[in-house]
Amino acid sequence: MPFDKSIRINGEPLLNPYRSPRDMRYLPQVKFVPSSLTVRRVFKHFELEFSDFVSRFPEFDKLYGSKFRKLSGGERRIVEIYIVLASKTKFCMLDEPFSHIMPIHIEVIKELITREKENKGIIITDHMYQHIVDISDSVYVISQGKTHPANNMQHIEALGYIKG
Repeated sequence: MPFDKSIRINGEPLLNPYRSPRDMRYLPQVKFVPSSLTVRRVFKHFELEFSDFVSRFPEFDKLYGSKFRKLSGGERRIVEIYIVLASKTKFCMLDEPFSHIMPIHIEVIKELITREKENKGIIITDHMYQHIVDISDSVYVISQGKTHPANNMQHIEALGYIKG
């Protein structure tokens, strides 16, 4: 465990344990939007236009007034991925964003990540390696307590993280 650790933006440490969402947002593996909230309210809270979301996921148009408890697990995950990725923040961290997502939606999410990485730093952890390699500027594998650069699937395999 490191004794000296910090998060810095432009060399300035973020020392407050309650960081501003304008600096950083996090998508956990688990559901994080309360089930009682509506999709409409969440988009308003995150200051996002639902029309941009629906232009990417047209089948979600009917869900605007729905409470999160009425969404399927996959629908909920897609909305949560979108609101973290598209929100106004300097960085976002995505934990397993491709898990439990239909392949057609994975491609849309990859397009969204590609668009958003022009505006913010994005850190992704996921076991669906090919999707990560496809869209990342840099890939790292943590193995045996060390961080290793991995530029392609062969590097990931050589580090013992996946079997060929």
